[in-house]
Amino acid sequence: MILVTGATGTVGRLVLEGLPAHRAVRVLARDPARVGPAREGVEVVRASYQDRTGLRQALTGVSRALLVTSRVAGDDDAAFLSAAREAGVRQVVKLSAAAVLDAGAQDLITRWQRDSEAALTSSGLGWTLLRPRSFMSNALSWAPSVRAENVVRALYGAAPNACVDPRDIADVAVRALTEDGHTGRAYVLTGPRALSAVEQTRQLGGVLGRPLRFEELEPAQARASLLRRHPEAVVEALLDSALRQRAGAKVQVLETVRAVTGAAPRPFLAWARDHAGAFAPPAPLPAHGAGHAVTRAGDGRRPLC
Repeated sequence: MILVTGATGTVGRLVLEGLPAHRAVRVLARDPARVGPAREGVEVVRASYQDRTGLRQALTGVSRALLVTSRVAGDDDAAFLSAAREAGVRQVVKLSAAAVLDAGAQDLITRWQRDSEAALTSSGLGWTLLRPRSFMSNALSWAPSVRAENVVRALYGAAPNACVDPRDIADVAVRALTEDGHTGRAYVLTGPRALSAVEQTRQLGGVLGRPLRFEELEPAQARASLLRRHPEAVVEALLDSALRQRAGAKVQVLETVRAVTGAAPRPFLAWARDHAGAFAPPAPLPAHGAGHAVTRAGDGRRPLC
């Protein structure tokens, strides 16, 4: 039995979709309704990391688990690992971040990620660490301004990042959850090329068939925007991460995705083509009586890594 946590998030959802149909799969979710329609045979257990009874139910009979946590500086990893040991889980595949290897990264988020990794590697459980760079899907945070103004706004537009397609992260996770030979391994996952936000804007505009303008945010503007969504300590961590990117800390490209999956990592251009609908402007209102509904994709983001 494989347990998937984080199945309502970017990577967990893709892992759930990518697991082979013949494997027994269970999902841990605080709100099962958000998991969406699962394939036949997937069991969904309602529980949180702080619900020991629910955790015990979710982990019973599980041999391998995908662990995704997001409560910065919380003890969700420790709670899950304790229950996993009691349940006899053999291997935990943990979603972390590439920043843990950067000695210059001492922000709140990275320190928490390092502590979470240490909790797993010292737990006595088999472990695999996934350390991706920034998700290509972070570009979805630009969708509202692209739709409305044909504008991308971001910090440090010339700073490159070897961002990775979440589908590649999920593909590596599926391999680690279904194959032997990944225990005790830490995989740093990047895309095929380090790109700046300016270059991403140019490529996205080409896909959309209309010119996009890049506007660089001042740090104060970025801070004010982030404070509307995150606690101050998290905002400072994200701004520190952006500074490290400007200093060149995130340019290294690795062949890990190809080495694990046998397939080349997807470029940003492919990601943009596959998600172009999220950036499309609203369709004109239908003529009176036409009655056509218009839907738009939502935004998604993940902190810089």
